[in-house]
Amino acid sequence: MEITAAIAREPNKPFTVEKIQLDENIRDNEILVRVVAAGMCHTDIVCRDQYYPVPLPFVPGHEGSGVVEKVGKNITKVVPGDHVVLTFNFCGACPSCQEGEPGYCHELFGYNFGGARPGDGSGTMKKGDELIHGYFFSQSSFGDHAIATERNVVKVRKDAPLELLGPLGCGIQTGAGGVMNSLHPRAGSSIAVFGAGGVGLSAIMAAVVVGCTTIIAVDVKPGRLKLAKELGATHTIDASSGNPVEEIQKITGSGTNYSLETTALPAVLRQAVDCLTLRGVCGLIGAAPLGTEASLDMNSIMFGRSVRGIIEGDSVPDIFIPRMVDLFMQGRFPIDKLMKKYKLADINEAVADSEKGTAIKPILVMS
Repeated sequence: MEITAAIAREPNKPFTVEKIQLDENIRDNEILVRVVAAGMCHTDIVCRDQYYPVPLPFVPGHEGSGVVEKVGKNITKVVPGDHVVLTFNFCGACPSCQEGEPGYCHELFGYNFGGARPGDGSGTMKKGDELIHGYFFSQSSFGDHAIATERNVVKVRKDAPLELLGPLGCGIQTGAGGVMNSLHPRAGSSIAVFGAGGVGLSAIMAAVVVGCTTIIAVDVKPGRLKLAKELGATHTIDASSGNPVEEIQKITGSGTNYSLETTALPAVLRQAVDCLTLRGVCGLIGAAPLGTEASLDMNSIMFGRSVRGIIEGDSVPDIFIPRMVDLFMQGRFPIDKLMKKYKLADINEAVADSEKGTAIKPILVMS
């Protein structure tokens, strides 16, 4: 079938929006989804730029939302007409998956960054005789239709605004889950969030939901810090005009119980660890280029402080995403305040606004 999709053809070059062919002969374990909208995530851009070796050319998009159009004969989870959010995929068979931790699937890279169906490596997209790599996060949702699987499709309630829900599949899930599922802060505890982008602001909203009473947002963009305050941050720190660690110590006395690092900058990770009180926990969410190293004070870690990596917010998507939708519909998790809508044809404008920081979470709306 012919679809319109955004293609990454070269590193550090604009996306091109083209007509291509999507395999309409879906397999028994696959689902055809009409994409309503897709969030743009930092991962889409860095994969275009080859921070991670996704084969080019490929169709990005891993925060899709849409309506099921067709299901393979082995699918029992959804039926045509269901509203769904598309999320990451996993093998379902490795030790992590069997223990309910799909974000740490031993085959995570192959199932999400391989550019083809896992297993046989077959493609799902082409333009004439040219292979266009698809199946990015087992969806490639920067197009008006996507092929997904039963494992990475999450059914959601039909009264929720579908065009806003795609980012729950990755960025928002990662930030909110990093608080709710990974750090498990107690009510009344303190947390510092380094980076007030889509992931960081989602973490701040989650910290409000779970009852943190000192919520500190750290960024260098005044507009983002202002929004963080509106979303529930009790304090904001402009890292461009002072030392965040010193400021956090002034606010808390001995440091925060928890911190989250979302920027992927080694110097910021060091700050996120140094701002902790004794026995504090830092969650590392920022996705740095492969091979990036950071340094920590060994004596600081010895006094009960710890650092742990977090993938996809330690989420079991079928459980966590519907919970976030319910919180949003109750007005307790206002994800809409993060979003700015663009037409698919305007994808490069969305990228530019994202990189400038004028758009926190771009949403590409398919016509």
